[in-house]
Amino acid sequence: MLDSEKAPIDNRGTLPYIRIFVKPSNQDLAKPRRGAYYKSMFTVIPCAAGCGRTALSGSQTCAVHAANRNKETARIAAYILDQDVIKDLCAPDLHFESVDFSRRSFYGCNFHGASFSMCLFTRTSMRMCFFDFAFFNNCDFSHSDLQFTSFAGSGIRNCTFEGSELVHLNFGGAHISESTFNDSNLYNSRFIGAEMEYSDFIDCNTKKTYFVKTKQEGISFKSSNTAEAVFELEF
Repeated sequence: MLDSEKAPIDNRGTLPYIRIFVKPSNQDLAKPRRGAYYKSMFTVIPCAAGCGRTALSGSQTCAVHAANRNKETARIAAYILDQDVIKDLCAPDLHFESVDFSRRSFYGCNFHGASFSMCLFTRTSMRMCFFDFAFFNNCDFSHSDLQFTSFAGSGIRNCTFEGSELVHLNFGGAHISESTFNDSNLYNSRFIGAEMEYSDFIDCNTKKTYFVKTKQEGISFKSSNTAEAVFELEF
């Protein structure tokens, strides 16, 4: 049931969106069932501590106010690992280390401000997911299908996205270093205002990919169709 009273605008991300408050359901993520997932998108429950952050799925509090953040991370990770399809999961501000998220499909999930270290996302599929201001270190997204997903303001270090469909993605303001995007389709993605260092975009489709106002050092676009990319806006 939706509570339509004064749904505020969340301005913490790069693009504001309307919060939709949903009364807590009886679904308990502590006992995940294979194939089970949330049916509605952007289900947001505010933290019971009144901090304005989003509560974790299956909890009344956000990660910051969780009684045991490590236990909450383990619970959410166990839920993901038991599913093939994950929808509308809220897991902001958690830290995941050495978790295998590969070969799963994510729809409308919120990982705002989360951190991922040595995690596998190989052959994953994502639609309308949010990793704004998240941090990725030594993660593998190779051969994935990511569309309409945001990595705005995120930190990406020593990661690979090789051989992937990276279509309509937002890397605006991201800091990307020592990472590879080789042999990927970057059609209509945005790297506006990003800082990119010592990373490769070799043999990529960069048609309508925006690199406006990016800071680049040690970047290779060898064999990519950069003539069809946008590096400067024309007025």
